Amino acid sequence: MTADSVGGVWTFALQLASELGRRGVEVTLLVMGGKPSADQAAEAGALKNVSLLGTDFRLEWMSEPEADLQLSGELLLELEAEQRPDIVHLNGYGHAALPFSAPVLVTAHSDVSSWWHACRRTPLPVEWSLYEERVRAGVEAADMVVAPTAAYFREFGSHHGAPRAHRIIANGRDPAAFAGAAKRAMALGAGRLWDEAKNIGTLRKAAEGISWPILIAGETTSPDGSTLATPANVVCLGRLPSQDIAARMAEAAVFASPARYEPFGLAILEAALSGCALVLGDIPTLRELWDDAALFVDPDDADALRDTMEALLFDPERAELLGQSARRRARRYSAARMVEAYLDLYRTLAEARPHRFRPTLPLRASA
Repeated sequence: MTADSVGGVWTFALQLASELGRRGVEVTLLVMGGKPSADQAAEAGALKNVSLLGTDFRLEWMSEPEADLQLSGELLLELEAEQRPDIVHLNGYGHAALPFSAPVLVTAHSDVSSWWHACRRTPLPVEWSLYEERVRAGVEAADMVVAPTAAYFREFGSHHGAPRAHRIIANGRDPAAFAGAAKRAMALGAGRLWDEAKNIGTLRKAAEGISWPILIAGETTSPDGSTLATPANVVCLGRLPSQDIAARMAEAAVFASPARYEPFGLAILEAALSGCALVLGDIPTLRELWDDAALFVDPDDADALRDTMEALLFDPERAELLGQSARRRARRYSAARMVEAYLDLYRTLAEARPHRFRPTLPLRASA
């Protein structure tokens, strides 16, 4: 299995690998985009079924990735030849076009083309043409493409074409890792302050004039070294370890994510499992997942976001009821359900090429 060390793909891969381990599946996890942090390495090290390989290879959406994509592709083929996995599970696109022997499953988490359409609302610049060619080639070559929501799959396909086969499998988290506590009259958001997709800028604007504290977990310094001003009632927590974010979610009455682009939203799921009332951007993917279990606002309407958050913080009973509704919905998106869906898919793909595998061995995934 492949993963990167930044953002939700890491969380997805570790959660899936953990659940696979409980079912006797071994996972080799090749991480690109930067070596895992000490916390991440410790998290992976606690999983006895996971062999972690961390690299600094650039990801396909990064600047000038061609040489690194060549090297990481060679490494993937060497690993497959050495370990003979039953499945190659890629959490990226271009490597799916490599001549693997095992069936190749691609999980589509995000892509530049749909991100640009949602956030910039202009055609993707020509300098991204090679990226789009790599993604399309991977989609055409993959035996199966999985997306976490039907809405995102449709958007993804409109940019990169239809795969030969696909399934919708919602991401999942272990409910045991998240527990509600006595709620405080405060709202929590998560994302880098400059992130156009998470749209934390609108949350910062909406915080102006609210009487309650607004906490934001995420990096505060942009890649160019600049920082953004925030209202006095906004507390920037910086990048937090997963257990610290869970602790903040446990006590926050409201979780706000006015996203312009969110193919799934693991932080939203975690907040729901923690009993937070959800205030979300009104986009198709989040409607698909949380309709009737959250309040929705136009991602560009800071006034509507402010009014919605303030109304919930002023009325804790209503916030509690909405948090209970979110928690009930979140139970649909459990890690156990996710792994059972992936295991079924792994078996289906492996059985389609039974001559390539040794049936006497336990199922193994090279991911």
